[in-house]
Amino acid sequence: MRPLRALEDKNMQNENRNEEAVSPVIATILMVAITVVLAGVLYVWASQLAEGNTDGDFSMYDFSVSDASDTQSEDGAQALVYVAMDAGEDLSWATVIVQLSVNDGPYTECTNPGKTTGTGCAVSEGTDDGNWGFSEEITVSEGSDSLCSTACSVQVKVLDAASNKLIYESTETSVN
Repeated sequence: MRPLRALEDKNMQNENRNEEAVSPVIATILMVAITVVLAGVLYVWASQLAEGNTDGDFSMYDFSVSDASDTQSEDGAQALVYVAMDAGEDLSWATVIVQLSVNDGPYTECTNPGKTTGTGCAVSEGTDDGNWGFSEEITVSEGSDSLCSTACSVQVKVLDAASNKLIYESTETSVN
């Protein structure tokens, strides 16, 4: 009976070793699986980031909009808001469109600096260098028509003229 007991003990030790040996294998497989999943997530994230910026220009812009008016009246050509470029590379006026919405109305394309002012809205710059640069503040005014005869709210969009891609859209700004 003794040899049988010794054989059982030896089999039991071998099973314990096999169970111990399986544990690191499973852990390694799990680590590889987690690494593959994380790599896939990072790949998808990087692809989406690159997809959103296919023009090769990775510029980030930020703007701020503030009230430029004293008191609104029925007269046209009144200053409505200042728009300052707080971050980003210079934008040529030939490549940018500024749009204005008054009281949640449709957006109207403003006349850029150096162009004849239309009836809707107009943009003017202080530097007259043909560019909208970092830390430069422009003025968005009414054209010949009065858009805001009393207190109103406005929103501003800045678009890339070639692609119509949105560069910036403001929240509502109260104009008094």
